[in-house]
Amino acid sequence: MTIKKITVPDLGEASEVEVIELLVSVGQKVQENDSLLVLESDKAAMEIPAPFSGTVNEISVNLGDQVTVDSEILTLETDSAEEDGSESDSPDKSELKKSTDTEQKKEDSYDQNLSPTPDKMEQITVEVPDLGTDDEVDVIEIHVQVGGQVESDDSLVTLESDKAAMEVPSPSSGKLMELLIQVGDKVKTGSKIATIEQIVKVSNETNSAKGPTTNDSGVDLSPEESNTESTSKAPSKKKLSPESEKAETNFTSPANFVYAGPAVRKLARELGVDLNLVQGTGAKNRIVKDDINEFVKQKLSTPFLNTPSSMMAPDLDFSRFGEIEKTRRSKLEKITATNMARNWASVPHVAQFNEADVTELEKFLSETKTEAEKKELKLTYLPFLLKACAKALEEYPQFNVSLHSSGEHLIQKKYFHIGVAVATKAGLVVPVIRDVDQKSIWDLASEVVELSSKAKERKLEIEDMQGACFSISSLGALGGTGFIPIVNSPEVGILGVAKTEVKPVFIDGEFRPRKILPFTLSYDHRAVNGVDGGLFATYLAKLLTDVRHLLL
Repeated sequence: MTIKKITVPDLGEASEVEVIELLVSVGQKVQENDSLLVLESDKAAMEIPAPFSGTVNEISVNLGDQVTVDSEILTLETDSAEEDGSESDSPDKSELKKSTDTEQKKEDSYDQNLSPTPDKMEQITVEVPDLGTDDEVDVIEIHVQVGGQVESDDSLVTLESDKAAMEVPSPSSGKLMELLIQVGDKVKTGSKIATIEQIVKVSNETNSAKGPTTNDSGVDLSPEESNTESTSKAPSKKKLSPESEKAETNFTSPANFVYAGPAVRKLARELGVDLNLVQGTGAKNRIVKDDINEFVKQKLSTPFLNTPSSMMAPDLDFSRFGEIEKTRRSKLEKITATNMARNWASVPHVAQFNEADVTELEKFLSETKTEAEKKELKLTYLPFLLKACAKALEEYPQFNVSLHSSGEHLIQKKYFHIGVAVATKAGLVVPVIRDVDQKSIWDLASEVVELSSKAKERKLEIEDMQGACFSISSLGALGGTGFIPIVNSPEVGILGVAKTEVKPVFIDGEFRPRKILPFTLSYDHRAVNGVDGGLFATYLAKLLTDVRHLLL
């Protein structure tokens, strides 16, 4: 038996990477090319395969460790027969001499190939990058024209998935020769988008094809994908593509929020699991295999809630009654409708109605109008609502929880992130303002404007819409005396704010005109009882009536 060390291979441009997942344990038998662990650089998450079969003897790294090229990862115990042929065959001196001569000839031949040669033109095909799903997405915008010049990272097209709109960048500079898609087409990972003619330095291509930098496992870990056919099809090495593009790119991919490695994605595909529904427990919320197995276990033990087709209204031929027009709903509208139906059907809603006397708050807004104009801000009720809700969540933490799917326990949150519903032309979105309790009214006013603008311009990123503890839906000046908002699960509460109106209020023996703000607190009765709801709503009204309480 022989003990052999496995080290970190060439990382390309990355100098130091983090160990974010261990896929094997001591004593476990692995086969050649089985994944051992996952490393993450600034640009990619990459799995390190076993260069040969054996048994894991010792693991030299832990989760969260920072490693560099040639750092020891683990040791494998293997039969001597599985070692390199030069060790197991014990060649004599003449054979070694022959081998040395052969290697020398190879080096001489390689050196000759390094001589400069003229550049050439080559056409490459641009494909849809990894979307983290096998589902199709819509082509909603094309940014280039055939015959035009494009630079590396220029946006070619915009795609729309169930979660986000994303731009696909050009992998290199060149002339756009052909567009293979048009607006309205449906594409998926690997679909061909366009062809680009680029200048290729032949000498560089020769170097990459005949002299790649690899380690003893024969794995190239560079996160840069080669555009040349000779490199992408080289049988001598296994290419590990980036798991997720980050700040280096100018588009948002679902891979940014479905954080999982290739092995986990393969398992999810085999089991039919939508990774968007799985909560990751690994480093940085990465989805690991145990998360997939636990998700499947819970689904098998929990009745699947869906609307039977028998409960749906039948389709009618409305053209019998007059002129009609059929319009297609956007992805955002469809996913919002699905979420709303699921939340309304699965959450036992209770609605608590209340009013806040905001007469003094209205005066305060008038008094600070000049200061707000200097800051180029328009101060509204919303920053005060945000601050008051954060204060109420802190006072009544039973509202700042989520129910675990098992029903066995609650998840108590120690942070105060609040979502604000924003209506856009594409549909309803809920960007999240983080750490509301730590920000001033001016900070909140500025952030509300910024996120609302991003929402209406469809520039919100996935991170902008995740992590809320509670939500606010305000109709503002649109009218109405009140409405019941739907709880946005896994949150357990949401505040619906209607239009203010002047009402006579009996104070000190007489009726006085006061500005009244009606609101509705909807909550999940599985997590919050009626007494808690009443206390929360009353406390919120107190804070809005006299905003000085927000300072206490």
